[in-house]
Amino acid sequence: MRAMTLSQPGGLDRLSLTDATDPGKPGAGEVRVSLHASSLNFHDYLVCSGKSPAADGRIPLADGAGVVEAVGDGVTDFVAGDHVVSVFFPDWQAGPPKVADFRRVPGDGIDGFARDAVVLPATAFTKAPRGWSHKEAATITTAGLTAWRALIVDAGLRAGDTVLLLGTGGVSIYALQIAHAMGAEVIVTSSSDEKLARAKELGADHIINYRQEPKWGRKALELTGGRGVDVVVEVGGPGTLGQSIEAVRIGGHIALIGVLTGVGGEVPTAFLMAKQAKLQGLIVGSREEQEDCVRALEVTGIRPVVDRTFALEELADAFRHLESASHFGKIAVAW
Repeated sequence: MRAMTLSQPGGLDRLSLTDATDPGKPGAGEVRVSLHASSLNFHDYLVCSGKSPAADGRIPLADGAGVVEAVGDGVTDFVAGDHVVSVFFPDWQAGPPKVADFRRVPGDGIDGFARDAVVLPATAFTKAPRGWSHKEAATITTAGLTAWRALIVDAGLRAGDTVLLLGTGGVSIYALQIAHAMGAEVIVTSSSDEKLARAKELGADHIINYRQEPKWGRKALELTGGRGVDVVVEVGGPGTLGQSIEAVRIGGHIALIGVLTGVGGEVPTAFLMAKQAKLQGLIVGSREEQEDCVRALEVTGIRPVVDRTFALEELADAFRHLESASHFGKIAVAW
């Protein structure tokens, strides 16, 4: 069985394709899944680049999609032949958040899905949307569910709300598609006019080139007639939070999900207080929320935007493409 492994201390040049032990047959409550695809996330990049250290020989990638080959005793959710997708927090099945670290996250605290097959508890997967390819399904685990939770679970998005999305990466594009399908008005920022044009094609109502409009929070405020946006999907972190607070309406919702500009910095607390806005931190979601997300994707007909697809042995090159920040939507790995 093939597996990509990461040698300490990390770094893309320390990713290698190796022969791994076959996981064997599933036991009680377990499923054996033949894996066929994954997708890349910034969290995976932090692990593989060595910025977030993992155990020597760790198999990376939090996202995994494939086909159930066999089920163990007591498994009722799946049968052989089902197409499935992994969950980010295998121990968080339902209810309010129960985790605050990555010790049990595949590809970080435990081995991930950059391999040919796994045997895991059935609760580590949900069914994939009907008719989706494996690489499409693999985009749900992290990016798709994060966008769903930010907008629907936490912010309670309603038709007619206005949403501000930062950038055109995997989470932001999923959020654009979900918000548009829900009847929301969507504002998208990017430094690329080409990417902004593509966002318009996907349903963005307004676009802002933040290089041309460095005070993009004020511009978003203007686009809403001075009211402010109902929801901000904040993927930048400390470097962008001030502008997001300016853009949000009084009593609005800021979903803090990213650290692209750093893991710490000054927060304009008085400004946030004056806006009386909710600043909600979140990391992905539960298995139950993923099941809800999958149903919604099927009903709405949303399909993920996959920028490029790489082979398993090209994983380092896939991460270099992520580093370039030239992608639009998700980067997939399929085998």
